[in-house]
Amino acid sequence: MSLQSVRQFFAEHAPDIEIIESGQSTATVALAAAAHQVEAGQIAKTLSLKVKEQVILIVAKGDARLDNKKLKTTFGAKARMLSSDEVVTLTGHPVGGVCPFGLENPLAVYCDVSLQQYAEVLPAAGSTHSAVRMSPERIAQLTGATWVDVCL
Repeated sequence: MSLQSVRQFFAEHAPDIEIIESGQSTATVALAAAAHQVEAGQIAKTLSLKVKEQVILIVAKGDARLDNKKLKTTFGAKARMLSSDEVVTLTGHPVGGVCPFGLENPLAVYCDVSLQQYAEVLPAAGSTHSAVRMSPERIAQLTGATWVDVCL
């Protein structure tokens, strides 16, 4: 159902964007980079976090790591990663296919500035075998994301 919600999202908001389905798993940054023949940084990973009582999504370049100090400064509290079950329940997407599109629930989306070094990145598209190609600016525009600097 998750891939379907992403298809519906793009049909409504960006019909020019094509979902790429792969015969191999793209569930990790390394697998996705290999499948799409790009460097790991071009994979736009979506991290699901809870800060205080708010669930947020942070889209960052694939080889970036969260900086806890920057996170706390930016959001005013410590953040914790969601469990696999929480991710599925709150986003509607399986771990390895999480993206900021076609979400089960409206969630705040943030794009890390680490993405801006690339003209084109590949976020997942709601399944462990799908992705889309677009500019980081387009991700932010389509999701109403706020730009933040929370990665190393």
